[in-house]
Amino acid sequence: MRIDLHTHSTASDGTDTPAELVANAAAAGLDVVALTDHDTVGGHQQAIDALPEGLTLVTGAELSCRVDGVGMHLLAYLFDPADAELEHARELVRDDRVPRAREMVRKLRALDVPITWEQVASIAGDGSVGRPHVAAALVELGVVPTVSDAFTSDWLGNGGRAYAEKHEFDPFEAVRLVKAAGGVAVFAHPGAVKRGAVVPESTIVALAEAGLDGIEVDHMDHDGPTRARLRGLARELGLLTTGSSDYHGSRKTVELGACTTDPEIYGEITRRATGAFPVPGAGGAVRR
Repeated sequence: MRIDLHTHSTASDGTDTPAELVANAAAAGLDVVALTDHDTVGGHQQAIDALPEGLTLVTGAELSCRVDGVGMHLLAYLFDPADAELEHARELVRDDRVPRAREMVRKLRALDVPITWEQVASIAGDGSVGRPHVAAALVELGVVPTVSDAFTSDWLGNGGRAYAEKHEFDPFEAVRLVKAAGGVAVFAHPGAVKRGAVVPESTIVALAEAGLDGIEVDHMDHDGPTRARLRGLARELGLLTTGSSDYHGSRKTVELGACTTDPEIYGEITRRATGAFPVPGAGGAVRR
């Protein structure tokens, strides 16, 4: 089985619609794909309706978190999308995305970058606007060559010249909410130092004690030594280890299935989840 547990669609900052995403996942030879848009489940039903036979969809979201001034992301899998407490918390994060993006545009214009809010809003379309949309505008303007190059201290990286804070989950509260909604919580790309500061291992230890299920080890932003270190830490803490592409369509160069999750780990994730179940085949509804 080929299992990719971290992808994005136009419901947040990817370039594939949810229907295109599942079609492309099947074409890439995947057996299982997770749709984990930022702080939203808005693309799930479209993906389910278009799900090709032979491909299983794992519903999820990537939650924006911050602890001790450091940003981090939490992958939440197979939670009950109707859980009121988790939905309210996600709404608070989503509602702050537009003011934050506008502030980044203001800071960039103060740096003599000829970016406009209209340009960023057009790139975001119906998706939940975020830093990658501002980064894509910088690419369009020729300020940086790629989206990844915008996530530095010169531009949009954490603490960068055009960085702006936003409302984010406390990760310990996020883990509690995801588990209470029957979901499984995995720390996304915890060693992605090229994106900026990362949380210390002591925080991962504390999150594990608070109920964190796993950490994403095999990821394009982790080099070999980082993967080995994280795998050893997971072993010490009894955490699951996942792998995924973090696919964003044409917004990033990574391909679907670039990194994958072991079938046994996937099986354990589905065993732990009680909020929703993977959706197989050609359409259907998320069951609880």
